[in-house]
Amino acid sequence: MLDELDRAVIHALHIDGRAPFSRIADVCGVSTQTVARRYRRLRTQAGLRVVGVLDRDTGPETHWTVRLTCTPAATQALAHSLAARPDTSWVKLTSGGTEIFAIVHVPDGAGGTDGAGAPHAMLLHDVPRRAGITAVSAHCLLHTYLGGPTAWRGITRALTPEQEERLRPPASAAADPRPLTAADRALLDVLRHDGRAAHTDLAAATGWSQATAARRLAGLRASGTLFFDVEVDSTLLGGTAQTLIWMSVDPGRLDDVATALAGHDELAVVAATTGPTNLLAQALCDGPADLHRYLTRELGALDGVRTMETAPVLRTLKRAGAVRASPPARTAGRGA
Repeated sequence: MLDELDRAVIHALHIDGRAPFSRIADVCGVSTQTVARRYRRLRTQAGLRVVGVLDRDTGPETHWTVRLTCTPAATQALAHSLAARPDTSWVKLTSGGTEIFAIVHVPDGAGGTDGAGAPHAMLLHDVPRRAGITAVSAHCLLHTYLGGPTAWRGITRALTPEQEERLRPPASAAADPRPLTAADRALLDVLRHDGRAAHTDLAAATGWSQATAARRLAGLRASGTLFFDVEVDSTLLGGTAQTLIWMSVDPGRLDDVATALAGHDELAVVAATTGPTNLLAQALCDGPADLHRYLTRELGALDGVRTMETAPVLRTLKRAGAVRASPPARTAGRGA
């Protein structure tokens, strides 16, 4: 189980994923070496990782939710195959292991033959070749109400508001609105594996100097194109019952309902989508009884929710960052 210092380190990294260990130590009232030891232990035992992620609403990509219904024999291999792709995130086994959920990232302007920008490379070429798939659906994420730079509040309960303020990143350079280049994408690829990668690693990947890599990183953060997410085993923070929820909401009430849901402590994601349902949420509750209480007494009490479908998450194979195919880049213990 996590103690208060473990939770404080996780909370601190949520506020600034590249905060120097010395700053975290100062805020928490411990030594820098203690924070470094806790960070290494949390990486090993709790799956802790800081990763760089393109923002869903401001980044240069369109995001699609994909649901694949499969025969039990095909599910595991297909899910691992999807998790290994560079254009996916949040690959989950749901509904007792007979369904796969994933988010597919499509660069803007990379639409398919119908011009709609759907994830055609996967849906029209790769997926139909897979035996055991019985149904496929894909819907575009239109707007994120909760998720991305915000997070499940189970991560952010350890520090006081004053401590949070001391950890906020210092004001950075002006936003850099330039379109992403091949070098930018090389930088982002390193950060998708390790958001705390040192400037030397970023420079080596991009061919830039360390100073140039640092400036470009600061510009991407200032523009909101890039943020840093914290991956950690949610069961250690009380989220033992993880569930995806698809809702059909009256169009005139969609914004009000989604905004209200974004304030619920049980939710980690709230997003508007296309399709027969128009709102997607992810709940993290302390067991089935707590999930039932939430669905009936809080979510069910909202005016405008017409229908609701739930899918318990059996396993998460991939979160926001890239799947580790090799040892991660050297971590910058001093921050960046």
